[in-house]
Amino acid sequence: MQQLRIGIVAAEPSGDLLAAGLMDALRELLPSVQFEGVAGPLMNESGIDEWASMDSLSVMGLFEVIQHLPRLLRLRAGLLQRWRDTPPAAFIGVDAPDFNLGVECRLRAAGIPTVHYVSPTVWAWRTRRVRKIRRAVDLLLTIFPFEAEFLDRYQVPSHYVGHPLACDMPLQPDSASARRELGLDPRGPVLAVLPGSRRGEVGRLARPFIETAVALRRQLTDLQVVVPLVNETTRAIFDQELHAIAPQLPVRVAINASRTALAAADVVLTASGTATLEGLLSKRPMVVGYKVQAATYWVARVLGLVKVRHVAMANLLADERLAPELIQGDCEARHLLPPLLAFFQDAGLRERIATRYREIHEQLRMDTNREAARAVVELLRGRGLV
Repeated sequence: MQQLRIGIVAAEPSGDLLAAGLMDALRELLPSVQFEGVAGPLMNESGIDEWASMDSLSVMGLFEVIQHLPRLLRLRAGLLQRWRDTPPAAFIGVDAPDFNLGVECRLRAAGIPTVHYVSPTVWAWRTRRVRKIRRAVDLLLTIFPFEAEFLDRYQVPSHYVGHPLACDMPLQPDSASARRELGLDPRGPVLAVLPGSRRGEVGRLARPFIETAVALRRQLTDLQVVVPLVNETTRAIFDQELHAIAPQLPVRVAINASRTALAAADVVLTASGTATLEGLLSKRPMVVGYKVQAATYWVARVLGLVKVRHVAMANLLADERLAPELIQGDCEARHLLPPLLAFFQDAGLRERIATRYREIHEQLRMDTNREAARAVVELLRGRGLV
């Protein structure tokens, strides 16, 4: 089979995971394939010609993006120029729609087949973006079952592949093993605190989450707190807040160990995002707290950009608010504490939530990486490229 190149861009840890799994599965079908683009550590382990690190794209929020816009535009222009000069067989943008859709539009116009992996949340907010998606992609790989009907209404070619985390994570997490791995008391209550994967998220959520943990420990004196963080950069941000607010609070910080922390936990306090899906797949009751830059939140509210009843993916998949959502001004210890305490005190409620989460987990289980790879190969075959 002839050698071919595929361009690929990911911008955050969840995208790095998806991209690496897809790359490995594509190599099984196309042994000579080569990858190039913007990558994270997992993609590098899978083998890619890294042109830039995904950390260079890890920016979120309307006004945060504006601050970095000149640099992001230079990066995008450089990628586009290289791919126009030496066109790849296809381009795959993994999530990061604000960056990747622009790349996809231009490359598709130049005749390069384009794939976008993970549907932008057009069913939730900024619905008008669906028109841009239709212009940008030859194929949209979706990871949640409720997205297909919406995309069909707008004639966006899509293929549901399930979510790889649903296969990677066990139906029954091993709490005892996870507690041993983290050095936790197997009998004491455990709170997992996940303040996000980005620097800005951790910077905004560390204070209210730490204050909540302190307040909760006053109620549960033997409480153990474990905080999984994605890297040393976010750890430094969290540690600075911890030392300023509650240096006496015993906290077990772990790097790149979110699944272990979730398995060890009785209850979870988490940022919105992929972590709420991991919490669901871990069958753990959650309280979701989130803050964005004040100006970003104001614009979203005034323009009515949010179109769904729930923010957390766990609640969207359950179609009910099993995880309380405390957003922006409500994301403070006085609001976060009561639902967390209620979860710790009600074993029956924890079990009911775990049962519902298991049902959803079973629905999401597919061989995602191979299904996504087969869809990409079928697109290439339709263009006579393989």
